[in-house]
Amino acid sequence: MNVSTRSRISLRVVALGYLVVLLVFPIVVILYRTFGEGVGAFIDSVTTPAAISALQLSLLIVAIVVPVNVVFGVVTALALVRGRFPGRRLIQGIVDLPFAISPIIVGVSLIMLWGVHGWFGGIEKTGFKVIFALPGIVLATIFVTLPFVVREVEPVLHEIGDDQEQAAATLGASKWQTFWRITLPSIRWGLTYGIVLTVARSLGEFGAVIIVSSNFAGSSRTLTLLVNDRYHAGRDFDAYAAATLLMGLALVTLLAMTLLDRKRGAKQ
Repeated sequence: MNVSTRSRISLRVVALGYLVVLLVFPIVVILYRTFGEGVGAFIDSVTTPAAISALQLSLLIVAIVVPVNVVFGVVTALALVRGRFPGRRLIQGIVDLPFAISPIIVGVSLIMLWGVHGWFGGIEKTGFKVIFALPGIVLATIFVTLPFVVREVEPVLHEIGDDQEQAAATLGASKWQTFWRITLPSIRWGLTYGIVLTVARSLGEFGAVIIVSSNFAGSSRTLTLLVNDRYHAGRDFDAYAAATLLMGLALVTLLAMTLLDRKRGAKQ
């Protein structure tokens, strides 16, 4: 069906208007409120001990979550694509579960499992605290970011097939050698793309984290929680400053994702 020039222009105007209202306008407001008092005030706000500790905690969570999800994601993707075993469809559903349920439910479930009165709550008697501490935040973040590496690597494995892997095995290569020299280089773009998505979601997660965090500065308050606390305390400027810092990290991540996507397209 042919679409007239007027219709195409109308669709573009509607799309751009939608993006401006829901995306561009809020960002402009945040930036205006952040830098309305000058760059110096912004720097002072994001370099307070509370802001620095929140940034460090957020980056620490990313540093833990990403390697775990990379290992789990690659192994799971290989099992789903290369393997044929009972329960395969069930695993497919479990991988997509974080897309289907609210992050708040994830946090509540973790409390029911690891809380003082939970199934594994007895572990706190050993002095190892999970809920309202860093381990609980990490578990919540791992769960909500679980699908990204799997779903980015899986289609790449389908596309490349297993001919080269079988050829390597025929020539005497071990499974480990085949993975490092054949499989990993073939999936590197999909894996990198999944890592970028995992980083972005880890930095911005709020719903699951606020349930399992004690929200104490310096111990379990992430950047997203810092924004929320400052806003509800009536410190609007400090909240906007922390949000801008978080937005800056997200924009860097999205820029990296865009560049990687272009490189992946060029390689293909």
